[in-house]
Amino acid sequence: MQNTALNILKTGNNVFITGSAGTGKTYLLNKYMFYLKSRKIIPTIIAPTGIAASHLQGQTIHSFFSLGIRSEIDDYYIESLLNKKYLQTRFSKLKVLIVDEVSMVSPEMFLAMDKILRAFKDNDIPFGGVQTILSGDFFQLPPISRVPKDKRFAWQSPSWKELSLKTCYLQEKFRQDDNVLISILDEIRTANISQNSYDVLNARYHKELPIDFTPTKLYTHNIDVDRINSDELAKINNPAYLFKYKSEGTAKNIEKIFKSSLVLEEMSLKKDAVVMFIKNNHELGFVNGTTGVVVDFDKETLLPIVKTSSGSLIRVSLEDWSMENDSGNIVAKVSQVPLKLAWAITIHKSQGMTLDSAEIDLSKTFEVGQGYVALSRIKNIDGLRLMGLNDKALSVDPLILHIDDRIKAASQKASEEILAISDENLQEILDQISLVVTTKAN
Repeated sequence: MQNTALNILKTGNNVFITGSAGTGKTYLLNKYMFYLKSRKIIPTIIAPTGIAASHLQGQTIHSFFSLGIRSEIDDYYIESLLNKKYLQTRFSKLKVLIVDEVSMVSPEMFLAMDKILRAFKDNDIPFGGVQTILSGDFFQLPPISRVPKDKRFAWQSPSWKELSLKTCYLQEKFRQDDNVLISILDEIRTANISQNSYDVLNARYHKELPIDFTPTKLYTHNIDVDRINSDELAKINNPAYLFKYKSEGTAKNIEKIFKSSLVLEEMSLKKDAVVMFIKNNHELGFVNGTTGVVVDFDKETLLPIVKTSSGSLIRVSLEDWSMENDSGNIVAKVSQVPLKLAWAITIHKSQGMTLDSAEIDLSKTFEVGQGYVALSRIKNIDGLRLMGLNDKALSVDPLILHIDDRIKAASQKASEEILAISDENLQEILDQISLVVTTKAN
């Protein structure tokens, strides 16, 4: 299916890539991006959260589309965006848009992206005629919503239907190397969980893991995550360094910055603290979601030095979080170290991660998909230490169960269509499309 899906992408169609956790959606996107770059086409990768975006070296939807803290926009706001030179340049270069973790994108945000691209491309076809690749699994976490809504998924936006997407439903598992875990995850997807699966999960209850490092702790609520991180920091017998934010602008605007970002007013750090970056800085080598350990503090600035999980050494400097008015002028700014403690993270923030082991607490599950996302982060059931389950922990949205067969049928149709084309004719089609797109890109 991977090669078939890659050929569907190469035809220049708008495509929806889906499949259960660990079926290689990111791997497929990376192969397509390599194909595009070999033809001097640089795709843009965006996702609803910073951590999700970091897996493909992308950026957040809010950042790319200059949405600020908005999820909905009106014509007046689009007019204000059209006057910004840097956005004119950004969107004029856009040829291929990849939206990852699309299950977390609301219908309102999806429509906003469509409207902005139509305006900047001066083209009233969906997404302004940009090839749009959507990747994600609707069995995973839905968009966060403060109030109950009738329509909560991107596929319920009229813009989704107008894209005339070809569907690729990937089924072969790559992340999990364990048939027991795969079976549990597949049962969750059919809302038909066997007693055997419950027995397997119960056997992992408070299980000591045979590892020499602290496993990542996944919890449903921020309050638990904050408590665990504070407790872990207190256990370290090293001096604490306190970092307080600096700001410019009115108190009201500064408060808005704190509410719309992960930046903290105060940040206490020690050598050996486990941390996560909460901002992108490609020049220094980190993105929102990069994890690491504080290994020292600079003797002059006293700012932390972090060794990332990939082995890079980063001398952290203060980063700015700013707020612009409709004219593009900065009206408020907060400066702080771009870090937060990361022994524990919320399940919502973990979507897209792959972990060797995890301590997972699902006793306070409040959203469908949370249990599925948490369990699918690990490669093997032996990497699970389960702290608790509640009745909602393994549930999935009934609406997604209802449409899953339709998505599979659409994928089957798209596969049959591309496989019906002879290799020779397919190569001719791909060469023609590649030539047109490359000419446009240059």
